[in-house]
Amino acid sequence: MSNEIKRCKWAEVNNQLYIDYHDREWGVPVHDDRVLFEFLLLEGAQAGLSWSTILKKRENFRKAFDDFDYEKIANYSEKKIESLLNDRGIIRNRLKIISAVNNAKVFIQIRKEFGSFDKYLWQFVSFKQVINEFATVKDIPPKTALSDKISADLKKRGMNFVGSTIIYSFLQAVGVVNDHTVDCFRYKEIKVKKM
Repeated sequence: MSNEIKRCKWAEVNNQLYIDYHDREWGVPVHDDRVLFEFLLLEGAQAGLSWSTILKKRENFRKAFDDFDYEKIANYSEKKIESLLNDRGIIRNRLKIISAVNNAKVFIQIRKEFGSFDKYLWQFVSFKQVINEFATVKDIPPKTALSDKISADLKKRGMNFVGSTIIYSFLQAVGVVNDHTVDCFRYKEIKVKKM
């Protein structure tokens, strides 16, 4: 069946997790702050690793990080951080775990300033999805002027693991940009969806 449907090349793999993620989530505009924080945390955890690794561990991350509740994560104690470092179900990298706690604190500050992280993020694109028209995966850049701008702003506010490449992956994941290739069945489906 997967041969009948045209997908982005990166999702044409024999990996149901990848296929489901591509078909249901990737590129769909997200406006829920908890989900936005989830992707921010996961993209940071993914740095230097494959997205496949993160998808396999996603449920473990969900359990370990209190269903990505940024309010709880912002208040993690050293004891909780140590328990996360011993959790084989997630990426056990001290810098990334401490960064998740720190980023949750900054995330809360942004919410206080803008009313929601959703408003903060989408204002960078005037609240309209950027619809690219890439013919192949090779045409998709690893970062853009938009991701440079958001990355710089988040860093200025005190976030870590938010380099431009990580932020561009985040923007793709949460649908701020539609980077499905034009021949992919999801390209048009997402393009016509209402924000």
